[in-house]
Amino acid sequence: MAQTLPLCLLITCLLLIPSSQIQQEQEAFTTIVISQQGLDFLKNLLITQAISSIIPLKLPNITKTAKFPFLGNVHMLLSNITIYQLQVLDSYVKPGDTGLAIVASGTTCNLSMDWSYEYSTWLYPVEISDKGHASVQVEGMEVGLTLGLKNQEGTLKLSLMDCGCYVKDISIKLDGGASWFYQGMINAFEEQIGSAVENAITQNLGEGILKLDLFLQSLPKEIPVDDDASINVTFVDNPSLSNSSVGFDINGLFTARKKVPIPMYYYENTLPSVLCTEPTKMLGISLDVAVFNSASALYYDAKFMQWIVDKIPDQSLLNTAGWRFIVPQLYKKYPNDDMNMNLSLSSPPILRISEHNLDATVYADLIIDVLEADQVIPVACISLVIRGSGSVGIAGNNLVGSVKLNDFSMSLKWSNIGNLRMYLIQPLMWTLIQTVFVPQANAHLAKGFPLPIIHGFTVQNAEIIFSRSKITVCGDVEFRESASGPL
Repeated sequence: MAQTLPLCLLITCLLLIPSSQIQQEQEAFTTIVISQQGLDFLKNLLITQAISSIIPLKLPNITKTAKFPFLGNVHMLLSNITIYQLQVLDSYVKPGDTGLAIVASGTTCNLSMDWSYEYSTWLYPVEISDKGHASVQVEGMEVGLTLGLKNQEGTLKLSLMDCGCYVKDISIKLDGGASWFYQGMINAFEEQIGSAVENAITQNLGEGILKLDLFLQSLPKEIPVDDDASINVTFVDNPSLSNSSVGFDINGLFTARKKVPIPMYYYENTLPSVLCTEPTKMLGISLDVAVFNSASALYYDAKFMQWIVDKIPDQSLLNTAGWRFIVPQLYKKYPNDDMNMNLSLSSPPILRISEHNLDATVYADLIIDVLEADQVIPVACISLVIRGSGSVGIAGNNLVGSVKLNDFSMSLKWSNIGNLRMYLIQPLMWTLIQTVFVPQANAHLAKGFPLPIIHGFTVQNAEIIFSRSKITVCGDVEFRESASGPL
């Protein structure tokens, strides 16, 4: 049976161009752009996550002593002050030269608290006290923050540049005791309650940004592809901010997971740009051809691009009897012996990406082996130049594809059984390529390799755009909270 190739082996066979000399590890070959729609989605997600993480929010106790005519000094206490509901009616996010501004306006929050008071007066030489429960509604609250984004040693650094909270209106309703009588006294706490809410919201937002920064700092710099390869997702340069989008450049090249001695290569950086045909798409990811080229170099130089075929749909073709009319001397020298096909790529495949097509050329050597007793006897080697065209799609967060055979050419490289009539062998080679190699390639292409997407987010409604030397994925995103908790 054909030996199983590593994941993405045949992806790289069909989606790559030749390599040059020196690898540029600090250059960007993948660009990610989050549009205004994507920023709005992330803003709404962050607001939802922030509310769920801080609610219920307990505020410090508030005490106050006030002097009233005839009553003297009244000592009042508000305790168990808890924000139990927070609603954001309107919000927006706006990129700027220095960072991202996020503003939530028309925000309301509801609080519950216990109230109590005590006093004594010369009219009644005994201590008088009362207590009860109160509900507070804060309306017209506005919350704003500005976030800074920069590259810090290949990771994304998030900082809180400015943060503020302003409370406009507060209404307090008391329950229990003679609450109707003391409503005016409790209203004197409005300013202190508003200040406590502002301070608590601001402090918790600051703590939340620190946690989000730690999360971003902990993101891996490599995404595993299989046991042999990873994708380098190190950030390159600082994010680029426009008035309606944020862009990130990452290295994006394939790297070896195992310490395999692989030569360093040079990849020409064509500055991938993200151009989505639908401006409403949240996300755009542009992959330069060098990304695929790096995978090709990795697998080719690590000698993964070779395998032996010993089972095919027409098994008679793997016996010299099936070749007796095509290569009579083979059958005469090795009558009724089993055979296998040893296929290896002779150089990294070549990929051509244009505005309308994705074409690939694969150079391979096919050695015909005869199995005689316990010996494997190479009898001939045929050089193949296989030309195909491919299609690309999205499955989950993986870039997947398929390939079809357009044509191929062949020549005899060497032979131990005399000259071969290649025109007689060509239909046999076509059958082998169509029934064995193309299905195997498509089986691996269907697995694909991961796009640089943070865990928990999934690409939706994706479209694939071909341009000169680039493949761009444009789509929306969906977030599903993992079992480990929110972001």
